[in-house]
Amino acid sequence: MLFDYNTLKGKNVAITGATKGIGKATAILLSSIGANLLIGSRNAEELDKLSATLQTKVIPQQLNVEDERSIINFLNKGIEKLGKIDALVNCAGYGSFSSFLELPVEQFDRMIAVNLRGTFLTSQHFAKHMMKNKRGQIININSIAGAAVLEGNAGYSASKFGLLGLSRVMQLELRKQGVFVTSILPGSTNTPFWDDIENHPEKSKMIPQETVAKHIAAILCQPDGAVIDEITIMPPLGIL
Repeated sequence: MLFDYNTLKGKNVAITGATKGIGKATAILLSSIGANLLIGSRNAEELDKLSATLQTKVIPQQLNVEDERSIINFLNKGIEKLGKIDALVNCAGYGSFSSFLELPVEQFDRMIAVNLRGTFLTSQHFAKHMMKNKRGQIININSIAGAAVLEGNAGYSASKFGLLGLSRVMQLELRKQGVFVTSILPGSTNTPFWDDIENHPEKSKMIPQETVAKHIAAILCQPDGAVIDEITIMPPLGIL
């Protein structure tokens, strides 16, 4: 068997953006496999609800990736309760779509702050912790919008193209310290991300969020001897 989920039993995995979409699906799957979790989200009430449904040791901690102090508190809580963090899955994200000429600067700034700066800060603090253990994994959930340009995606693509570049530098620098970084670029995925977006693609044609979670789990238990740097996951019909 190429990917052995049993290797995740007892591992300590941190997930940002854990109460919605890919983050939530990943938390549910990893807990069912046997991983212990540190889960973060802005919504403390939803964190507690999710924690109550999971099967392993779960540490919920309110998290705002735009706030460096909040990130540090998130990491410290995980270390305090779990001892160490073996892997980080960066799922926190924000998207707003309109034409380049009509995109409000406030929305542009927030996409950069959450998708790029937030992932940078979270990864930086967790990577320093992992380096002390000489081993760790970071998975950055990007988007097909980080590799292909689409109309109405100016701010979102800017943040995700930036994230792809950041992730590639992280791969080069951190692998020397035993910390491996993987970028996942999903196409349209059936998550609550689309709920406030008009004229979105038909959700039944999108990738199920549980499918992306399974890819994340596979990457977290990849066998020794090779590393997955980057994968693109697309709906069967391609870009919708």
